[in-house]
Amino acid sequence: MQRHLTEQTAIFLSVAKWIFLSSVVGIIIGFVITFFLKSIQIAEDYQVNFSSGYFHYYYLLPIAFVVSVWLIRTFAPTAEGHGTEKVIEAVHKKDAKIDVKVIPVKLLATLITIFSGGSVGKEGPGAQIGAGTASSIASLLKFSKEDRKKLVICGISAGFASVFGTPIAGAIFGVEVLIIGVIMYDVLLPSFIAGFAAFTTTQFLGIEYTYYDVRFYQEVALDLPFIGYVILAGLFFGMVSDILVTSLNKTAKFIKKIKLNVYQKAFLGGTVLAILTFFFGERYLGLGMGTIKEALNPVAYFPDDLPWYTFLLKTIFTSITLASGGSGGIITPVFYVGAVSGNLFGHFIGNGEHIAIFAALGFISVLAGATNTPIASTIMAVELFGIEIAHYAALSAVISFLITGHRSVFSSQKLGMSKSDILDIKRGDDIQSTKVLLDDKEINKIKDIKERLRAKRERMNFKRQRKE
Repeated sequence: MQRHLTEQTAIFLSVAKWIFLSSVVGIIIGFVITFFLKSIQIAEDYQVNFSSGYFHYYYLLPIAFVVSVWLIRTFAPTAEGHGTEKVIEAVHKKDAKIDVKVIPVKLLATLITIFSGGSVGKEGPGAQIGAGTASSIASLLKFSKEDRKKLVICGISAGFASVFGTPIAGAIFGVEVLIIGVIMYDVLLPSFIAGFAAFTTTQFLGIEYTYYDVRFYQEVALDLPFIGYVILAGLFFGMVSDILVTSLNKTAKFIKKIKLNVYQKAFLGGTVLAILTFFFGERYLGLGMGTIKEALNPVAYFPDDLPWYTFLLKTIFTSITLASGGSGGIITPVFYVGAVSGNLFGHFIGNGEHIAIFAALGFISVLAGATNTPIASTIMAVELFGIEIAHYAALSAVISFLITGHRSVFSSQKLGMSKSDILDIKRGDDIQSTKVLLDDKEINKIKDIKERLRAKRERMNFKRQRKE
């Protein structure tokens, strides 16, 4: 009895501790993210007024990238890239220690990038700002290494939840994104509370979120043809995710090999984007929320200036932006690519009634594949699009997650599972250093099949020679 009471008391004290800490951290992060989101809104509003008949805001891209690179290299080198990646790296390799200077530097560099038209998102900086805030609080209170990690993961969840207005998906994302195939249950409660506290705070301070009505209602209990389309869609979105991840990695490696200094590369990358924009239009710049809304429009139509290769162009714009030194997140471009590719899929199969639902499935399925977060993506589908989409979203998201393979937009993710029992994957490795090989048993099976085929060919050749 005494032992039972001791256990329950210890658990109660731990729960009380993390309810208090995660609530306080979530509220603080909510205030910081509110300032960040309102700053982005001001930058986008001013961006419209900045352009004139002969000068467009995207002409500033080369200068903006140079300034962004200078800010980050000078004041906070760990603010480089798209935010979430650096937080994952800090949790796995640096005991979750994040330089406090990351917060203002990441915020300013992202604002400059978005104002000039760089193709980035806001969730990566949000997650990095949230994690940086949590890390700073942990350092101030002299937390242990384990408690610091927990608090920083809460910061990731709070940042993601308050940027997109999805508190449950944000909490799950924070614990699912770190290790592929592993949910960190010990951080689940504080992540939920931090995400909800941050989301509630931003709402209280006047932030309004966008939720989508795709007007999808289940007419029959078991719609087998539609389920078949959803399976095909999941396969397609997995391939789209793979294209996106490959493009980001290949572009980064290509630009890294160019024999110029970082500032020259930044200026060159911005110039290339400005030229591409001149020919293809401004649709592929910035956050692209307008295009996402068009793709999710429940009234089935395909805008004249939205060609079938829109998702490819957005992928190229985003890859060049991030590889050249632009600062910002990757998730909003992932949403863009997913939504427009889903809209394209709906038109391709000729299912005009459900084009918006396929755009919604693409929205969350490409996220699941590109970030290896199928559970968070499924929950996000419910929070953004409604409960009716839940089972289809789960099916499409998991298929996309598997088809993408052992790749990710976050190269510091660790592998906690193999996506196929045929493959030999070393668990615990970073995804960027993982070697994907066939399992020894499967290799022997293949060798055996080849040997039997060879023997069969020899017998057939022998019979043919005897007939001749």
